[in-house]
Amino acid sequence: MELGRLTPIIFTLASRNLFHDRIRLVATLVGIVFSVVLFTVQLGLFLGFERMITTMIDHASADLWIAPADTKGFEATALLEGRERFRALAVPGVADVTPVVIGFTFWRKPNGKSQTPVFLIGTTPGGLQPWNLIEGNLSDLSTPQAVAVDRSYFDRLGVAEIGDYGEIGDKKARVAAVTKGIRSFTTTPYVFMPLDRARAYLGLPSASATYFLVRIAPGASVNEVRQRLQAALPNLEVITSDEFRRRSRSYWLFGTGAGAALFGSALLGIAVGTVIVAQTLYSSTKDHLSEFATLRAMGSSRRYLYLTILWQALLTAIIGFAIAAAASLGLARLTAESALPIVMTPGLIAGLFVLTVAMSIVSAISAIVVVTRVDPVTVLAR
Repeated sequence: MELGRLTPIIFTLASRNLFHDRIRLVATLVGIVFSVVLFTVQLGLFLGFERMITTMIDHASADLWIAPADTKGFEATALLEGRERFRALAVPGVADVTPVVIGFTFWRKPNGKSQTPVFLIGTTPGGLQPWNLIEGNLSDLSTPQAVAVDRSYFDRLGVAEIGDYGEIGDKKARVAAVTKGIRSFTTTPYVFMPLDRARAYLGLPSASATYFLVRIAPGASVNEVRQRLQAALPNLEVITSDEFRRRSRSYWLFGTGAGAALFGSALLGIAVGTVIVAQTLYSSTKDHLSEFATLRAMGSSRRYLYLTILWQALLTAIIGFAIAAAASLGLARLTAESALPIVMTPGLIAGLFVLTVAMSIVSAISAIVVVTRVDPVTVLAR
């Protein structure tokens, strides 16, 4: 009999076997949902970390970055004296060089009794300025003591609205602009301000900088300008934005072990789900072993029995994935405005479906092994 004509029969038998013991089905689905959701959360956090790690690099107006030697990431760097800017401006093909100052310090809440670490970012117009402004504007930052913070960090900073004050070191800081969605993967709030103010808050020399953002002249070659800059500044690094992104991700996700921990948890979830599904399919096949033996005695091919088990595994995967995907999307929405958002993309969802199906098919192998050993004579012996 052709496979096309057998498919409805196989599907019916597989669905009846699957729904025969509903308690076992629920246990199987719980295993799949648990493993897929755990895997999704870990990968979603990984994608969220990856985006937040490079968010400053992504929004900087730069063709090239001049950075201290051995810079591993945007936050992990040293200080430049400032004279490098004039050397860079003298290089043919360079249109502009914008200094950026960054650094960790502490924000004292308005009550004066507690403080929290913050990450300052100071630059001039055209450099690394705040985006996604929902209150205030960039011109407001030019007023005395003005800073910009993200709304998600209001509780951490002890502020509630524009105009509220805090202290950075022994100097006042007033919230003059509010952003939405600018979060740090270290959970340390970003605080934007003009360049000179950042230097004063951090206690740095007046000409110092952490990076110089280089924009090349129209028609100039990025690679050629980079080579000239590297020759003019041999003790520093001149890197492209793409290279800086890769370096930052490599350092924070793998150099620090954070990425390995997320992947380890994800693999653990898949292993747990695979074992649960395999155990369930194996038990279900054992319980229906006499029925499979009867089918063999009636002349059914082994291929027919194998396809029945695989269909059962596929049905389990589809139902489990639908529940897990809905739960994962709900978690992504709940964490969208949190400090550690779970990112869900169409590619991730498609990959999870393939993974769920593969997990269930692999789990079906144990059941197929049992059926392979079925002897039709066992039916006649009953």
